[in-house]
Amino acid sequence: MSTRATSPVLGIVLLLAITAALAGTVGTVALGTPVPSDSPRAAIDVRIDADANRLTFVHRGGDTLDTSALSVRVRIDGTLLDAQPPVPFFSASGFSPGPTGPFNTADDGHWTAGETASFEIARTNDPLISAGSTVSVTVSVDGAVVTEVEQTA
Repeated sequence: MSTRATSPVLGIVLLLAITAALAGTVGTVALGTPVPSDSPRAAIDVRIDADANRLTFVHRGGDTLDTSALSVRVRIDGTLLDAQPPVPFFSASGFSPGPTGPFNTADDGHWTAGETASFEIARTNDPLISAGSTVSVTVSVDGAVVTEVEQTA
């Protein structure tokens, strides 16, 4: 019995199997993970004033954000605030009345590059910002995270 033709046949079968596996993997990756193209992108800076319990947000550039779809979540030393800011708002439990800029209900509902927004955490909210606190802020639009910032007060 001759085994001379066995090696080329096995090589071709293995080459076909590897090619099929790679094609399936590339197809799954390319078609199975859609990239959200309509998610807004913006550069946002956060400034912390521990003495006033105030957070100030500066829209540095990128897409205009719809404040009615905006969500801001604040953690201080890893703990979520008892009351989160219901952006936009004027008077809300856990916050001093009259947030500024696009966070205020009297604004036009659009947060554009160059605009500043801020709010003050009321003394009735918990935890409060103190010197040395780590403050983490997540800004999202319709559930898509626009920015996450962590700073020390």
